[in-house]
Amino acid sequence: EVQLVESGGGLVQAGGSLRLSCAVSGITLDDYAIGWFRQAPGKGREGVSCISSSDGYTYYADSVKGRFTISSDNAKNTVYLQMNSLEPEDTAVYYCAAAWPRVATMMLPDDYDYWGQGAQVTVSS
Repeated sequence: EVQLVESGGGLVQAGGSLRLSCAVSGITLDDYAIGWFRQAPGKGREGVSCISSSDGYTYYADSVKGRFTISSDNAKNTVYLQMNSLEPEDTAVYYCAAAWPRVATMMLPDDYDYWGQGAQVTVSS
């Protein structure tokens, strides 16, 4: 059974930092890319960042570039999203998801096969 479990969400003031973790089981990071998506109330699901351990590829949405950093620990089968300089606009439920590397970089939700349950991130002004 494939499982992705997010942790590390919470409430933080603007300018603060949080680190999200995505613990993956049932598949390996050698075979799958992991993406982070977010969904704010009343909005669609937005691709934030993804990483493909097989080739070292990373992607960031323009809205988070320079503030967020994605990384992976293949030994722990875990992907991290370090979020710095958080803004109220970053408030959303954050999901991690797994996809084949050759389609993951487009960050289209329909291309992702497995999803976590989501973690709430709230940034107060």
